[in-house]
Amino acid sequence: MIPPDHTRVSRLVVRVPNWLGDAVMALPALAALRRHFADARLTIAGPRSVAALFHEQTEARPDHVLELPPDRREAVAMLRGEQAELGVLFPNSFAGAWQLRRAGIAQRWGYNTSGRGWLLTRAAVRVPSTGPVHQADYYRNLVRGLGIPCGDEAPSVLPASDGVSLAATRLGITSPADLRLVLFAPGAAYGQAKQWSPTRVAGVMARLAAERDATCVLVGAAHDRRAGREIEEWLRAHAVATLPRVHNLIGRTSLRDLVALAAASRVCVTNDSGAMHVAAATGRPVVALFGPTDERVTRPIGRGDVLTADAFCRPCHLRDCPIDHRCMKRITVDTVFAAVSRHLAFAGSRT
Repeated sequence: MIPPDHTRVSRLVVRVPNWLGDAVMALPALAALRRHFADARLTIAGPRSVAALFHEQTEARPDHVLELPPDRREAVAMLRGEQAELGVLFPNSFAGAWQLRRAGIAQRWGYNTSGRGWLLTRAAVRVPSTGPVHQADYYRNLVRGLGIPCGDEAPSVLPASDGVSLAATRLGITSPADLRLVLFAPGAAYGQAKQWSPTRVAGVMARLAAERDATCVLVGAAHDRRAGREIEEWLRAHAVATLPRVHNLIGRTSLRDLVALAAASRVCVTNDSGAMHVAAATGRPVVALFGPTDERVTRPIGRGDVLTADAFCRPCHLRDCPIDHRCMKRITVDTVFAAVSRHLAFAGSRT
């Protein structure tokens, strides 16, 4: 394949994935586009919840971030206003390619999927695979299939502002750097089957506060508030003395807060979620709990542990477990506590 001539593109729009975790995993591929079209004006376009990621420090280094509204006509109008010659599609949807065409973007590149081949002017060459492909490699292969070199570097996200001071403001403390801060993200947007029991999360937090002198922070979206309440109720009933060491910020944190808090933490504990990938991309060790999903495809890239339990039915990829949720129930409090403790000890040995 003849590599595309970067000198002929002065303005391009990159339509990023619709899910936060996927957007993080796409960062190495986005960095490759930035390097190839170094002199072009690069606009990142995506839903508001995802586009906010690109206000932080990433190697995508966009010149403009376009937060697309849910209304398709408004989204097309905003894309048209970019006056781009080229649009690169990371989502596989038909609608994404159709929007770029309606926006008058002459060159439209992406994977030939969802019956949209006739809308594309350049289709990425697919890489044959005999087994599971990590989602980060799926996106790397997209840009490689377009004739653009792409390396194997890990995704990287750093706070655009001083993460330590921002985290301190959110926690009402002097400096998180003085704490053994452990971040917990107990939710998952995909469904309840991906979530470890909130009472077990509480059990780990209680032991970390009592035995490892840790301060624990809960983060998540508004739909995770129920899990936060269950955690607090368990602590009041079983470990009330540890409550001052627990900060529940679920439903009160923006994506910027998440990046800052993750970057200021010693360890991050998450389900398979967007928060997991954000935490890993900040360079912090992640203890990731996988149940119904396939860790070979979406594991966090970087330091940490991926914890799973044997179950004949995993990975099933179901949103709700039709039996007894054994894939997550067989991950014990002791197992998670031990993994977090190892990372705390290692972090302490380096200070």
